Amino acid sequence: MIGKGKSISHTGASMGYGWNEEKEAKVVYRKHLAGDNPKQITQEFKIVQLQNHRCKKNTLSFVLSPTIEDGRKLKDKELREITERFVKEMGLQERQAIAFVHQDKSHLHIHLYVNRIGFDGKAYKDNYVGKRSQQAAAKVAKQMGLTTVREVQQQKLDRVKDVRAEIKKIHENVVTEMQPKDFDQYIEYMKQRDIEVIPSINKSNRLQGFRFEYKGHNLKGSEVHRSMSMGRIADRMTFDKQVSQSISKNSTMRLLVNTVQISPNLAAKIATKVVKQVIKRTIDKGIGIGIEI
Repeated sequence: MIGKGKSISHTGASMGYGWNEEKEAKVVYRKHLAGDNPKQITQEFKIVQLQNHRCKKNTLSFVLSPTIEDGRKLKDKELREITERFVKEMGLQERQAIAFVHQDKSHLHIHLYVNRIGFDGKAYKDNYVGKRSQQAAAKVAKQMGLTTVREVQQQKLDRVKDVRAEIKKIHENVVTEMQPKDFDQYIEYMKQRDIEVIPSINKSNRLQGFRFEYKGHNLKGSEVHRSMSMGRIADRMTFDKQVSQSISKNSTMRLLVNTVQISPNLAAKIATKVVKQVIKRTIDKGIGIGIEI
């Protein structure tokens, strides 16, 4: 089971989507609410939310998605129990909440909306709410004997074991034989071998890693092999001194004609690597001169 969560401000519109009869939505959980439609429920949320004018994203929106196989076996009672357990794990038992189940597709899923503002007017802390949702969903899945996210991921990796091995082998050949000096060259050399390396760049224009597309499969570097995380790929590059200094100074780099942000840790790692390369070349050169003499 997968859990996702975030804070939202568009309560009415989002709840209207959740409570959509065309998607065969069914209410499986409600707490401290009396309304019979999205408009009424939204209004009840707003009455409590009026106690806290500072909080703009004042509703918590969650999606709980059991695997397709688990979803086929779950009855209303069990769906309600999943929601109740999740709410408890998130510490949201005493807040207004409502949950609907969508069964319009083979992949059954639960939409849960919780008032972020409590009856005391205090806002629920939403720091890392997405990550905490994943963790809470994993706990509930274990409690109820359902498939966890980690198990789903492992099953996926097992199915593409041969593809992962091929990508890893090609990667090793590229970095060993071609010795790319930067990510651009690495991406080009991999492309020549039919592997599309796709940079993962977030909304802040920061490079977070790479995905690898090969034979119809799209995998994160860490899913291919632990040695193919962005940092470990950077370890295999031979960045030149001038590029390294620019990266170290600004924590930015040129990537596929664009300038992207990189983490200070990665920038420092690249700078340190280049310094070591320069020292090694200097030592090797000195030894070579000594031998000639």
